[in-house]
Order: sequence, then structure tokens, then C-alpha cells
Amino acid sequence: MPAQQQNPSLPSQNQSASMQVLPAGTERLRPNYVLGPGDQILIRAFEMDELGERPYRVEADGTIDLPTLGKTKAGGLTVDQLQHNLIEALRPYVRQPQVTITIVQFRSDPVFFVGAFKSPGIYPLQGARTLVEMLSAIGGLLPNASRRIKITRRTEFGPIPIPGAVKSPDGTVSSATISLASLRENINPAEDIVLVPFDVISVERAELIYVNGEVGKVGAFELDERDSMSVVQVLTLAGGLGREAKPADAIILRQISNTSQRAAIPLNLTRVLEGKDDDFPLLPNDLLYVPRTHAFRRNIGRVLLISIPLAATLAITLAVR
Repeated sequence: MPAQQQNPSLPSQNQSASMQVLPAGTERLRPNYVLGPGDQILIRAFEMDELGERPYRVEADGTIDLPTLGKTKAGGLTVDQLQHNLIEALRPYVRQPQVTITIVQFRSDPVFFVGAFKSPGIYPLQGARTLVEMLSAIGGLLPNASRRIKITRRTEFGPIPIPGAVKSPDGTVSSATISLASLRENINPAEDIVLVPFDVISVERAELIYVNGEVGKVGAFELDERDSMSVVQVLTLAGGLGREAKPADAIILRQISNTSQRAAIPLNLTRVLEGKDDDFPLLPNDLLYVPRTHAFRRNIGRVLLISIPLAATLAITLAVR
């Protein structure tokens, strides 16, 4: 593995920040990176060893000067597009060309957007850009994205100026979670921090709670920024109980940590709704099932099959018989 892809380290005296290695987990974003003047790339091609003898700098006119191939357009192309073009250009010389491209130096310090963004990728950090500015520049989040954004920063660039930021156990990075609502609702949110080189901004898909059975509306409901949601809250979102519901025999199917199996938790919804039992918190990926009168055991297996894809459905069905 090239040195650029190994664990990050502090820059040496003759090594600029742009020459540092990429943060772990962002390698898959490089094919979407758009090359421009000042970028340097390393090209390796099967049966064309002369191409890999040195890095190539993208010149001001957007070209790189390659052995055998001569001036080749690179600026304005993604790494994937350039790789494809080189494969086609090498066909007269190699029967089955194989090309890989590695970015060894960026034209400007990069930041990384990973996860449920409309356009995840590597973006040049040109000047002092805030989080909100960069989010707008890349098109924002996907509709099903979580409402929490995580920022990870190398410690050599200082701490993240947000209360609650924590260092990793090895001390190499710090991270903080930011509420999207705070960014949107406040005029000058404290969380709208200025980004620094090699910041990694990540967002997961929204966590869901599922409801099935004899309820007003079967479906999935987002937790938004909450860690949990009570059964009564979820039941309200689902339109309440159906006419043939048997709430005393409700169950919650909860995934067992580090497995593909689910545990069945009996829940007497009748007592909860009457205030005789405490409301029950539902966690991400929980499934609340409310059976019909006299039909619970007959229908539970079928409902599980259509509710959410899970390999342990058969085992759960057998367990509740």
C-alpha cells in the first residue's frame, strides 16, 4: 500500500499539509475527485511500467505529459474518467490495459464529505470556508439523511471549537456531533465552524423505527435527532390502533447486538395506554407489532417477511410460535 494511504502522521519540515495521507475511510471518494492544475497523480499501468516511474503534475492548461502518450487532458476530469481515458489510449499498445491512479498531492488542502450527502466526495478548501458554506456548495444532504453531522479533525490542526468535542483514544483526532436543526434555525450558530484541511464531515442515513400490524398506518418513522421514541409517540404517528387490534399482545422486535437476530419483547399496550404501566422507549431499528384479535400467531410470520429485510426472520417466527 502506498505511504499516502497509511495512518496519518504529523507533516515533516519539508512536507506540506497537502502532502499528508488521506483520512481512513475516504479512499473510496477519490474516484469522484475532479482534477485540476497543481494536483499530482501517480499512474500505474499493466505492461507499461514507464508510466509509473514518477508522479505527474497537472499543468495550468489541464494536461499531463506522459511517456508514449504525450500531452493528455486531465484537468476537469474525475479520477475515474481519466482512468477510463488512459485505458482507451493504451489499447494500441497493450492488449488488455489496466490502469490505477493515486492522488499524491492536492492543489489545495482538501476536506472530505462522507455518507448521505447529495454529492459526497473530496473538495478543495479554498480560503476560510464554514461548514454551512461548504454544505451549500455541495448541494446539502439527501432527504433520508440523519439530522446529526459528525466532524472529525486531526489534532495537529487544533481542537474542534464545539462543546462536547472528544479526542480519540489514540489522540490522533477529535470529533464532534452537530445538530442540523441548530445550523438551520440560528442566525449565527456556534456550530458553523470554519473548516480546516483534512476535516472529515460525515452523516449517516436517518435511523428508523418500524410499526406493523393492526394500526392506522403501517410504516417506518424517523427518529430525527432523538435517541429513542416512546411507544405512545410512535403509535400516534402511526394513526393509533386499528379496530381489530389486540394491544395486550403487542410485541417489540429488537435486534440483538452484533448479531442478525432479534429478541421478542412482550408489551401490554392496553396497560400502557391506560397509564397502568410505564411507556416503553423504542430504539433505532425496533419493530412494534400490534396483532389482530385471534390472529396474532397466524399472521406474525407473514408480517415479519414484509416489514424489514432481516436474515433472522425465520428464527424469530419460530420463536414466537
